[in-house]
Amino acid sequence: MSTVLAGHGLTKKYGSTTALDGVDVEVGERDSLAVMGPSGSGKSTLLHTLAGIVRPDGGQVLLRGDRIDSLGENRLSALRRKRFGFVFQSGQLLPELPAEENVALPLMLEGVPRGQAVSRARRWFAPLGLDGLEKRRPGQLSGGQAQRVAIARALVVEPDVVFADEPTGALDQHTSEEVVRLLTSVTREQGAALVMVTHDADVAAHCGRILQVRDGRISGHSQYTAV
Repeated sequence: MSTVLAGHGLTKKYGSTTALDGVDVEVGERDSLAVMGPSGSGKSTLLHTLAGIVRPDGGQVLLRGDRIDSLGENRLSALRRKRFGFVFQSGQLLPELPAEENVALPLMLEGVPRGQAVSRARRWFAPLGLDGLEKRRPGQLSGGQAQRVAIARALVVEPDVVFADEPTGALDQHTSEEVVRLLTSVTREQGAALVMVTHDADVAAHCGRILQVRDGRISGHSQYTAV
């Protein structure tokens, strides 16, 4: 399995607090990595550093062998839009836009004409169990449906890596199971790597690997066959 994303010797401090302390991590094609740990352990900082949202104080982040943490902000922002997808706990959908335009938004931000972008976005609705919901606004969707729209938005750019930060944190157990099963399977089918922060061991068990983080360091690493 070729490495898509790697962090080498990552360090990050916030004042006197060490959030990352020499972390090494690699993620391959179709790989799914769950990052777990107690509050304040550094797991979200690790995800944000790998995603180019937070710059490390030391170490390197490599995307397919190319260093990205040293890029200028404009190039880094463009890279996040084109090659990364994001799914957050709240979905962060725009309430005034119908679902199909929420999914199409990353394409439109890259200059794809609206009609073409929406057409590409609609292709994701049936595979994600959203057929018929294209015109609904976020307020007309259930929590699980909204997260599926967020997954579609993350995948519409055909990213190298999807980052998911507590993507099931606001969902009930049954819906959480459905969403994480869909998230892991669809990213794998699309050839994207998945890096997911979660506090839920049942959610993490759907990933191929689990990374335990404590006090800014890797405290454990387990290999699983994803459910």
